[in-house]
Parts: sequence; structure tokens; C-alpha cells
Amino acid sequence: MSSDSAAGEPRGWKFVLRALRYRNYRLFFFGQGVSLIGTWMQRLAMSYLIYYLTGSYWLMGVVAFLSMIPTSIFTPFAGVLLDRWNLHRVIVITQALAMLQAFLLAGLALTQTVTPGEILVLSVFLGLVNAFDMPARQAFVVQMVEGREDLSNAIALNSTLFNGAQLVGPAVAAAVAGAFAALGEINAAGMCFLLNGVSFVAVIIALLAMRLRPREVPTQRREVLAELVEGFRYSFGFPPIRSLLLLIATTSVFGMSYAVLMPGIARQVYHGGMPTQGWLLSATGVGALCGALYLASRRKVPGLERLIAGGAALFGLALIGFSAVNVLGLGMGLLAVAGMGRMLQTASCNTVIQTLAEEDKRGRVMAFYAWSFAGTAPLGSLLAGGVAHVWGAPLTVWCSGVSMLIAAGLFFAGLPRFRRLAHPVYIERGLIPPSEIGDLLGQAEMVPPPQEA
Repeated sequence: MSSDSAAGEPRGWKFVLRALRYRNYRLFFFGQGVSLIGTWMQRLAMSYLIYYLTGSYWLMGVVAFLSMIPTSIFTPFAGVLLDRWNLHRVIVITQALAMLQAFLLAGLALTQTVTPGEILVLSVFLGLVNAFDMPARQAFVVQMVEGREDLSNAIALNSTLFNGAQLVGPAVAAAVAGAFAALGEINAAGMCFLLNGVSFVAVIIALLAMRLRPREVPTQRREVLAELVEGFRYSFGFPPIRSLLLLIATTSVFGMSYAVLMPGIARQVYHGGMPTQGWLLSATGVGALCGALYLASRRKVPGLERLIAGGAALFGLALIGFSAVNVLGLGMGLLAVAGMGRMLQTASCNTVIQTLAEEDKRGRVMAFYAWSFAGTAPLGSLLAGGVAHVWGAPLTVWCSGVSMLIAAGLFFAGLPRFRRLAHPVYIERGLIPPSEIGDLLGQAEMVPPPQEA
């Protein structure tokens, strides 16, 4: 793996985009960018199609719950296997399987034979694929970016890419829905599925074009369950990583549950359809993109813990505001703020966890991160669908916002201990300049993290 870095310290936009100096990361970035636009198109079309076919908040929550169950069950075990396997090969296979799923959905929708049961089965299949794909892609960033000092930038650019796609994908889906409206809602959704399937070609070509160093994997292996327990003890035994994982899980269960309700909110609150849902999701993407670009411009990992607490609080406040409005422009503005707060929190958590994790446990740690992010989401989807069925979507979103404010307050209260334990790792890995070490040592007694708790 080689770097195309220019001489001297990058400045301006070169600094913000500095991880693109690495050829493999550059290939991944642009290939994944095309694919993610298709993914967001499918997400919007899928959720709207389920609501169109069933008309029930509760069934929407049930379908989302069951589709994410494979991620909840298999992601921790996937982390153990990913520490043993070739990550590059795993990602090629998972992307190919996701492409197959999209084409099958498109075929069912365009032939007017799709049913909620078939959507559920294919969603469960994609959930199983994602159980391996999500942690593999997170851990693979380290292999594409040689310089550890550029890791946080690469993660921030990944987040920029993801949320840029969230901005473009729903807008394209809304345009496709409008263009094919005369053929019916199901055909419009089918075209979104078809375009998503085609988009996977870009990322698969990019992955196959990479030149990677052979990855060192442990030659002595224990039983999968023993290594899983070791990874769990390490991840949840070191307080900084544990607090980040718990905050991500809280965000997934309570904060992100509003997204499950978006098709119903678009229809009942804003009196629109799939295009309205697309504009709302695109507004979230605008805010998240701004947050990700800010993170990409940062030079240091230390200090991100403050952004994590502030981002979680901003996310909660914006959700509370969104629950009280019924004007589309105002709702889009509040969702943009919510997207920024969520991005500042989740991308910063990802960066800090990747920085703190030991190399030989990275796959398992990122599997627990993926589990906290996506594996706990089924509970949130089921909870949101049930509460909205009884009390309505606005009150459900309000409860989500309040939950995030409480979580942000608890995380903020634990910041002194967080810094005391995390800063020695930053110093060991050269992420704190020597000139600043003395000040940090004077602020608090710092102790190194345990290898295992």
C-alpha cells in the first residue's frame, strides 16, 4: 500500500481531504460514494413501500425490528471471525450479496408481485450480510490509510461520504418517484431498488482495483466463544470505550427511532408522500454533511469527547423542536440541526474507539461498535412503532429527544474520568504533541488502560 502524499504539511482543502492521498482509500471513497447514493434511495423506497402496503406504524416497526435481528445476533461473532479473515475479500463478497438483494427486490416490485412478507425475508437476508459488512468496513479503514495521524480524517471523510449520500440519495429517489408516479408507487420504488443494484458495481470495481499489503493475522487461535468473551471484556472493561459504546447504543435505541416513523410523518404531519419523505431525509443529510466536514478539518483526536457530549445534546434539542412543528421548511431546518448533532456525536465516537482499540482486537471492538449502532436498532424500531401506534409520532419523537438530552448529560458528567484514562493512550500513540504532555499530566493523574479487564 502506497501513499501519494505531497511534500510538506497539507493546508486548506488539501488538509481536509488529506486521507485521499492514499490510493486504496481514494478508490474506496469514490466507489463507495456511488454505492451509498443507491443505498439511501433503497432505504427511502423500502420504508415508504412498507407503509404504502400496510398503512401501520406498528407493522413498520415490526418489519424494521425483524430485518435488523441478524445484525443483533451475528455481529459480535462476526467480529471474532473478521480478526482472522481477509477483510478485503469479505467486503467484496458482502457487497456482491447486497447487490443481489437489491436486484431481487427490484424484480418483485417491477413485476407488481411484491408483498410485505417478501420484503421482510429480503430485509432479513440483508441484515445478515450487514452483520459482517459493517464491522469489516469499519476495521478496513486502518488497512487503507497508512498514517495513524490520518485515521481520524479518513473516518470523518467516510462520514462525509455517508451523509453526502443521505443528501443526494433521497433527493434522487424523490425525483425518481415523481418521474414514475404515473406508473404507481410500487413501480417507483422498484426503480429505486434497480438503481441501487446497479450502484454496487462501482464499489466492487474499486475494491478489486486495490493493491494491499498482506494482513498479519494470529496464527494461534482459540475457540470463537473464548475470543468473543475476550473482546467483550476488553471493549466493556475499559471505561472510555464502554461509555462510547453505551452512548451509541442509547442513540440507536432512542434517538434514531424517529427515522422509522418518517413515512408516516411525511403523510400525516406534512400531508405528502415519498418526495416529502425524501426532502426531510435530505435535510438531515445537509446537517450531517456540515458536521462531518467540520470533523474532517480537525487536526487532533484529543478534545473530541467534548464534541460527543455537545453533539448528543444538540441532537436531542433538535428532535424536541421537530416534534412540535408541522411546517415543512421549519421541520427540514430542525432535522438539519439534528443531523449535525448526530454526526458530531457518532463520527467522533467512531474515531475515538478506533484510536483507543488494540490492533489485535480491532475487529471485535468494531463489531461491538456496529452492534451498538445497528444491532440495538431493532429494539428502538419496535419501541418507536409501538409508542407511535398508541400516542402518535410527534410524542414519540419528543421522547426520543428527551432521552438524548439525558444521555448527553450522563456522558458529560463522566468526562474527567474519560480523559484520565484515554490520554495515556493518545500519548503512547503520538497523538498529543510533546509540548502539551506536561499540561495534561498536571491536570489529572493518568493511568494506562488494561489490556483486558
